Amino acid sequence: MTYGAPHGDADLPRYLAAVRGGRPAPDELVDEMRRRYGLIGGSPLVRITRAQARAVEERLGEGYAAASGMRFSEPSIADAARDLVARGATHLTGVVLSPQWSPMLMGGYVRALESVAGELGVGWSAAEAWHRERAFIESLAELVREAEAGDAAVIFTAHSLPRRVFQSEPGYVAQLRETADLVAPHVPLAPDGWSWAYQSAGHTQEEWLRPDLKELFPEIATSGRHEVLVVPVQFVSDHLEVLYDLDVAAADEARVAGLRYRRIAMPNVRSSFIRALAAIARSATPASARATSPRTASASPSPR
Repeated sequence: MTYGAPHGDADLPRYLAAVRGGRPAPDELVDEMRRRYGLIGGSPLVRITRAQARAVEERLGEGYAAASGMRFSEPSIADAARDLVARGATHLTGVVLSPQWSPMLMGGYVRALESVAGELGVGWSAAEAWHRERAFIESLAELVREAEAGDAAVIFTAHSLPRRVFQSEPGYVAQLRETADLVAPHVPLAPDGWSWAYQSAGHTQEEWLRPDLKELFPEIATSGRHEVLVVPVQFVSDHLEVLYDLDVAAADEARVAGLRYRRIAMPNVRSSFIRALAAIARSATPASARATSPRTASASPSPR
């Protein structure tokens, strides 16, 4: 399960209204998001998530099926669940494609899954935080190694949050930081060999978590470094916050500071990451469902 993305330019107003709880987006917001999606050639998130689901199903093997469900676009979580039950599933296991867990931020996914499971008369369960899953940590560390940081300043990032959200759920931010703490020694990176920053802060009056990624660039440049390597710990697919917020907006800020910008590849359908997702889905499925169900479905494969 993940956030979703608009299916082309004509779908953008509907998608933004869905994200905003049914409130139509102002024209200026629609225009700005149209510009951003245009610069990246549209979001590949739905396509990638479908591919992840196919790969997870193949990895899980006989007795399992998998489908992709979106919170704010098609195919919806309900559509995915109905498809899986039509294929013979008697239990639905939800995996939100965000390794870290926040009841406030992820609750909508679980409520959607619970609702459709009740409608269909099948059991359900959901994975919560899976940022400590060894296969996930190893997959992310592998991507950092392949990027060959060299002398680049390595910066782990996560989507910023309003401070009020952090104050309500400080454990979520702790999970984000813990992910970086777990990945770094697997690369390996020295304890003082990387930094932490937030990205994609909203343009609102309230305070958002800092430091923002772009705030680190001038100091890095004056330290004598010439390059940054960005490592998102919260995103597992290419989407707007990666392809625009990082590869366009943050890259521009890095160039202004005199730095070369690079980013690790996203896990997407990488075999080591699919192995992690399969392990998470399997462990989140109750033993009783695995033992009695002819098919256990993973309504899975942020967050766009």
